Amino acid sequence: MTIVAARVDERMIHGQVAMVWTNTVGANRLMVVNDEVVRDEMAIQGLKIARPAGKKLAISSVAKAIENLQNGKFADDQVFVITRNIPDMAKLIDGGVPIKAFNVGNLSEKPGTKKIKPSVAVSPDDIAIIRRLLKQGVTITAQMVPNESATSIATFIDKAE
Repeated sequence: MTIVAARVDERMIHGQVAMVWTNTVGANRLMVVNDEVVRDEMAIQGLKIARPAGKKLAISSVAKAIENLQNGKFADDQVFVITRNIPDMAKLIDGGVPIKAFNVGNLSEKPGTKKIKPSVAVSPDDIAIIRRLLKQGVTITAQMVPNESATSIATFIDKAE
């Protein structure tokens, strides 16, 4: 199993992820990881519909994703890991999933968050997690689409603070 890319995107699978990112990173399996989505039948059906033709899809809780990614269940796949939020991505990394870099693509503005770029708003908890992961050597970029510059998310956070 090779994790070819990891992305935080609250929309999970949508046009940019389905068509642009999946092909750019060379994934043959999308793995959507979120404890709420895995229990939401409507969301699951939507993800199945949004899955790009010819690509495999796994929808997992954080704990099940850690288990499956560590036990070789997807040994023959090029996996693109997608979480709905920064804490879920951190839980995967903290749980031993070998993600050395991830991209934050879309987190909409909500109460208690601060917009750091047009497509990304983060909470103080998100910022603390990001700073901790950066200190651990994880590369974190903020990119909406692949042809956008892969700028460190720290640059956007520092400008916003």
